[in-house]
Amino acid sequence: MSTLHDSGTGSTDNGGTRTAHANSPTRLPDPLARFRQTVADAPGRLAVVDGTARVDFAELDRRTALVAARLRARGVAPGHRVGVSLPRSAGLLVALLAVWRAGAAYVPLDPAHPQDRLASMVKQAGVRIVLTDPEAGTAWPAGVETLSLNDADAWRSTAEGLAGFIGVAPADPAYVIFTSGSTGTPKGVQTTRGGVASLITGLELAGAYDTNPRVVAWNASISFDASVQQWARVCRGDTIVIVGETERTDPARLRELLDTHAVDDLDLTPSHWEFLRDSLLTPTADGRILRLFMGGEPVPPATWQELAAARRRGELEAVNLYGPTECTVDATTAWIEGDAPHIGRPLPGVVARVLGEDLTELPDGTEGELYLSGPGLAHGYVGRAALTAQRFVADPSARGERMYRTGDKVRRLPDGTLAYLGRTDRQIKIRGYRVEPGEIEHTLTGHPDIRSATVTVHHDAEAGDRLVAYYVPADGASPGPDALREHLAAALPPYMVPTAYVPLDAMPLTVNGKTDLAALPEPLDAVLPDGHIAPEGEAETLIAEVWAEVLGRERVGADDDFFALGGHSLLALRVVARLKKRMGVTMRVKDVYQHPSLRALAHHVGTLTG
Repeated sequence: MSTLHDSGTGSTDNGGTRTAHANSPTRLPDPLARFRQTVADAPGRLAVVDGTARVDFAELDRRTALVAARLRARGVAPGHRVGVSLPRSAGLLVALLAVWRAGAAYVPLDPAHPQDRLASMVKQAGVRIVLTDPEAGTAWPAGVETLSLNDADAWRSTAEGLAGFIGVAPADPAYVIFTSGSTGTPKGVQTTRGGVASLITGLELAGAYDTNPRVVAWNASISFDASVQQWARVCRGDTIVIVGETERTDPARLRELLDTHAVDDLDLTPSHWEFLRDSLLTPTADGRILRLFMGGEPVPPATWQELAAARRRGELEAVNLYGPTECTVDATTAWIEGDAPHIGRPLPGVVARVLGEDLTELPDGTEGELYLSGPGLAHGYVGRAALTAQRFVADPSARGERMYRTGDKVRRLPDGTLAYLGRTDRQIKIRGYRVEPGEIEHTLTGHPDIRSATVTVHHDAEAGDRLVAYYVPADGASPGPDALREHLAAALPPYMVPTAYVPLDAMPLTVNGKTDLAALPEPLDAVLPDGHIAPEGEAETLIAEVWAEVLGRERVGADDDFFALGGHSLLALRVVARLKKRMGVTMRVKDVYQHPSLRALAHHVGTLTG
């Protein structure tokens, strides 16, 4: 049988052996019930660290009560959705907890995303109130009220008699996270309180979370569902350490932050690991074993073997987590050990089936599509009943139950674990984010100079995965990469904007008339800029060599723009590391953003070296 579930007969403990545990209860405690218990038992325990600010559980309880009271005074009630548009900070954690405390669901609205996209999310989710920083300057749709956390202390009178917790049921909404949509419109996945409770309890029963409180780094963007399994750990009594963008993109500073606050657990994607590996593989001074939670992308075999070897040496330990947004973050877990990557076994309460096209069970070892069911299943897509019915289908083995069609190809291995084999559709992952090429193509063909377009992911050993846009210009038009990049950036979040643009006379087609992806040309030569200006001097020449290495290019000109050539934040991190090694100059990733052209960056390096 290919049905996989955790029946309570065993799980993996912290050391990787199998131990018995009780069945997952049918009704799990709401995360806020556990938060209240921690406040009662350990009010002085440190809850949040944000830079030099340190907030204990008693103070976090007070702050969330004030904000929740203000929300309820504005009519927020169970079933409502409240927008949250704040940078990763202690204030953001207060806002998220306060929305839950008011009985509502939160909708993350990343301030870095284009305003039109944020406005579309607000309208789709029916958001009427947004917790935000008024100085951010975001123009919200008419009728949307904004509240600032900066005024929280002035709300004290409003909080009288309203500082308690609103009761919720497991089926009540917890949050709505928007993911890329193949039709050109992002789709909002609405999860439940019971799903979040199941996630936390499942990871505890599987041994991924320790029984005792831990110190946890919050590394993920609020718009990435992996953030839930990071910040929500405060509800079980863990201490949350905020990782700022500077620390996130600077290996040395991140390591300093982890050691200063004795962080135990760090979430990251395999892509991020590649840039942090040297600093994270260094043993901790206090002897603690850092635990990594890897997710968002498949773990490459080389990375798996490297992490498994580090565990054998006692340097660190890592857990591989798999799960779609529609199933509340994680559905399976596996300790990274042994030689070959896999996604492990279902979390307690999760049922995983490997099915054929006719929804029949497939024998072990046979490739099929993974279907998931259990308390973590989301309600579906907000305002999109047809798509919900297409992806959340009736469970033929349990009357009245649903299961989620993941679109992931898997097979069950002899030891009972699941091996991930790829997608049944074109959906891709870029640095942990789920991307539908169709949404980018839809936006790209909205440009008046584009007749047709195809977006693919290109893998380079040095530069890693990057999005490449192939396009056929309209008759007589010749749009350049800069114009297309600007057009897409106005509508899409940064991670969805391709870094290479390849013009074609016509799209190659298969015999069935579909785009022949295999026949598309390699992007590197096609996007090298005309009018190349040769680097001059030692600094420009050295930087050009480093850029060529990390971007996978044969040559780079002095007037080239790092990001126009395919650079992104993680590649900028690699540039900074290599320039420090080869030139002895210490820079920040922010410097690459402020001086994106090679010549400007070389001039900046000159000011640093004197």
